[in-house]
Amino acid sequence: MRKLSSIFLVGLCLGAIGAVVVTASHGRAATPEPIAVAEEMPSMSDSPPTAASASATPTPTPPPASAPAKADPGSGVDAAELDRLVPGGNVSAVVFDRQRGAATVSAHADRGYTSASLVKLLIALSVLDGGGPTTQVQRMLSRSDDDLASQFWTTYGGPSIVTRWAKKMGLTGTRPPADAGRWGDTRITAKDVVRIYQYVLGHAPGAILAALRGATERGSDGFRQYFGIPDAAGGRPWAVKQGWSCCMPTRMLHTSGVVGEDDRYIVVVLSEHPSSVDYATGSRRVTAVVKALLG
Repeated sequence: MRKLSSIFLVGLCLGAIGAVVVTASHGRAATPEPIAVAEEMPSMSDSPPTAASASATPTPTPPPASAPAKADPGSGVDAAELDRLVPGGNVSAVVFDRQRGAATVSAHADRGYTSASLVKLLIALSVLDGGGPTTQVQRMLSRSDDDLASQFWTTYGGPSIVTRWAKKMGLTGTRPPADAGRWGDTRITAKDVVRIYQYVLGHAPGAILAALRGATERGSDGFRQYFGIPDAAGGRPWAVKQGWSCCMPTRMLHTSGVVGEDDRYIVVVLSEHPSSVDYATGSRRVTAVVKALLG
């Protein structure tokens, strides 16, 4: 019995020692061997993959919606809307798209007005056609110089300037003034002024357009001539000839010229106001009309 007990005790001791050895080996951290891993960095917008998404077919991203087409200047504007912007007066407007070869708006285009300084376009054509001084013609246009206009009017034919160019361009509503000495009383229509610009753009010396691009903010008489197209153009390039006259019995305020890249649009707004409407108010009304046209 004692011998058996000794052997049993020895076995227990050896078992305990083995258990300690096994436990110690599990407590030590094994040094890992390096493993080569090809890792793809996700973008900031990637979501962690899931079992469902890993096997699903990716949904294509729809293309961005294209920007809506820009409306043509004047589209959707009617004569009644423009009339409301000139209470108690008259207004005519034409916007002609040279790229399309058509008007995008035409309101009261055949209504007649006295031209004020717009007739200077015809005077300039006559002077340059006759070999006159280019620099002075440009000053007459860019600063709307009345003294130069009067000199040229007398020298280059007076009323015959109007009749000659009206015939050449096919102007149906343009007439010389009843008083031969009053060039500003020449009769015009918005439709005819568009035709004058078509001729200037296609056939006239570049000196005329250069002068219209360089129109000064103040005319030679001190009048602020940036009403209408210049004030409403909104950063678009422009070239203008303006007109104003007063006051028996009404006040005229006209803005005309080309607007946009490559002189795409010919814009003409002719307006007549009661003499009780001052120039500042009339100018703001004309500018509002052009803003309605250009958008």
